[in-house]
Amino acid sequence: MTRHILIAILALAALGAGLWGLEAPRAGLEIRQTQVGETPVTVMRAPEAEGPVVVIAHGFAGSRQLMSAWQLSLARAGFITVSFDFEGHGRNPVSMSGDVTSIDGTTRLLMEETGRVTDFAVGLPGAQPRVALVGHSMASDVVVRQGLEDARVEAVVGISLFSQAVTEAEPANLLIVNGAWEGALRDEARRVMGELGAGEGETVGQPGGAFARRAIAVPHVEHVGVLFAPEGIAAATDWLGESFGIAPEARTVSLGPWIILALFGAVLLVRPLSQLLPEGEAPWHPGRRVFWALALGPAVLTPLILSLFETRFLPVLVADYLALHLALYGALVLAGAAWAGGLPARRGLIAGLALAAYGVLVFGGIMDRYVGSFMPHAGRVPVILAILPGAVLAMLGDAVLSEGTRAALWRRVVARGAFLASLGIAVALDFERLFFLIIILPVILLFYLSYGMMGRFVGRRTGSVVAMGVGLGVILGWALGVTFPMFDPGA
Repeated sequence: MTRHILIAILALAALGAGLWGLEAPRAGLEIRQTQVGETPVTVMRAPEAEGPVVVIAHGFAGSRQLMSAWQLSLARAGFITVSFDFEGHGRNPVSMSGDVTSIDGTTRLLMEETGRVTDFAVGLPGAQPRVALVGHSMASDVVVRQGLEDARVEAVVGISLFSQAVTEAEPANLLIVNGAWEGALRDEARRVMGELGAGEGETVGQPGGAFARRAIAVPHVEHVGVLFAPEGIAAATDWLGESFGIAPEARTVSLGPWIILALFGAVLLVRPLSQLLPEGEAPWHPGRRVFWALALGPAVLTPLILSLFETRFLPVLVADYLALHLALYGALVLAGAAWAGGLPARRGLIAGLALAAYGVLVFGGIMDRYVGSFMPHAGRVPVILAILPGAVLAMLGDAVLSEGTRAALWRRVVARGAFLASLGIAVALDFERLFFLIIILPVILLFYLSYGMMGRFVGRRTGSVVAMGVGLGVILGWALGVTFPMFDPGA
């Protein structure tokens, strides 16, 4: 009992300290949530700030919250900042549309949306018609192209940038920020700089002059980590300060460590809370041969079977396929377990629903405020409901193979590795359509590391496959339903 009390104290301390660190940079800023047409926007600025504006755009499957470290830093530096959710993303109720393979399709529509937000931004009190555009990944191409068409744009910052619109002469003021572990994007940045006779880390021209360009690599980060790396944000803040002839007024905001600390506390708190649940017996333990058959058979069969059928039925990129993949995979595992005499006992439903509620409201609430949109708008509810049954079946299958996480480590690694490989097979069979499934692989890995640990605490306490499967299944279905961009090609 004493150990669990100490763990609870540690968890609450970590959670409290993390939330304090995340809220502190907001102090003293004016932060307003509003809309530009249907586009949700967040305005951050120091009280009575006057001067240039910075419009900040997120990448594919992202949202405004993912750009918070950049927006807070630039707002505290004295800029008037506006971030927004692209169509189809976050809490924007309008679906993405158009041809994703054409510059005059989806890209043009996203450029127009960026232009509307820019119009709003320069109309704010104290704002000058001098604009910087900051965009990550998908948005880096959008802001480059929009910057070339909007005479108010004096500087562009491309994070994890790739854009065929970048030439030797345009944009006239461009800073490229990549993570050191983004090999292909760094190669592209080196090519762009090489055309000017310069290398990564060197500056051509002078920000604020007729032409300026620089490419940097932020140490020890990748495609998402670069959004929280203080070095990259500081470099961009200084670059924009020089571009507009102003001196930044505050140091860079670092959110990454505080996010990790808060989420660590939220996960760890489940361990002492799980002790309030009734203790149960160990679930079914499949023999080695049965385990290998259940771990590998459904993983291989699922993409092969689904490749024979039409799987489009949701207005969300590849989420319809994923819903069916999850459902069929889980059903095959459970059918195999039933054949082998290991169908799980129907106990633990209340514990599973409690785990789901905690995961969505507590852990998910932290994610929604500080990391990425996790609370859906009304249009996403049918998508979540469509994904939920398959997600629950898949997590029930996972719980059977992992024996409620009481299985040996190698079994858990094999089972989850086989499931990820199953998604990889699906992409290989239909690369053009299912390419976007690749982005879900790191999401599922993070799911296993965070929510999976919560499920482990509950599973080890209750011994219930149902508790773990239902709890994690609801959370997974919810997370996928709010992550994938809404897309309507006919709109």
